[in-house]
Amino acid sequence: MKKILLVEDEEGLILTLTDRLTSEGYEVESATDGDIGLSRGLTGAFDLILLDIMLPGRSGFDVCRRLRQGGIPAPILMLTARGGVVDKVEGLQIGADDYMAKPFEMAELLARIEALLRRAIAWAKPAPETFRFGAVTLDFTKTEVIKDGQPVILSAREFQLLRYLIENRGKTLTREELLEKVWGYDASLFTRTVDVHMAWLRQKLELNPKAPEHLLTIRGVGYKFAEA
Repeated sequence: MKKILLVEDEEGLILTLTDRLTSEGYEVESATDGDIGLSRGLTGAFDLILLDIMLPGRSGFDVCRRLRQGGIPAPILMLTARGGVVDKVEGLQIGADDYMAKPFEMAELLARIEALLRRAIAWAKPAPETFRFGAVTLDFTKTEVIKDGQPVILSAREFQLLRYLIENRGKTLTREELLEKVWGYDASLFTRTVDVHMAWLRQKLELNPKAPEHLLTIRGVGYKFAEA
């Protein structure tokens, strides 16, 4: 049985989500403020975390950031009444895997939860090896990235994207393929998500993000990882 941590302060929504998720076969534990949510999340006992942004004590953004800094790999789906693009980008950039604005349809929430859990299973056993390019060293087993001797913090999605590019190095990959293989989304939407994550990877890993040597754009097609 998959375990879900629900970090939410609206009592009505807690009851509704707990009842529905339980009926779908999930085990649900709830936390009503950011501090408790962070403490429970850091135990690593959950398969997925549903995280509100506007929380007492500590914001969902801060909880998400600290969970990722603490090495928690569980998918994080942010739930919030704040539906602005800036909020969504910030959430994804600090390590969230998906984002839903309230009010939402329960069927869509369940579908996204299932997709995130499938994706987590697919990436659960990375190849036991390291890979080097430029000044960067990746440890696929430990999910660690080192650049110039210093650790680089990547979100779970950024690491998965980088890993997929490396596993298919030399091959041109379309945005649609990356979206399907890394995010598990319908390729008809959200291709901009790939562009945003590629830009973040370049900022963190390339010597000159504006003239990348490894994370290349293939104009009109997609992206390619080059070792040279």
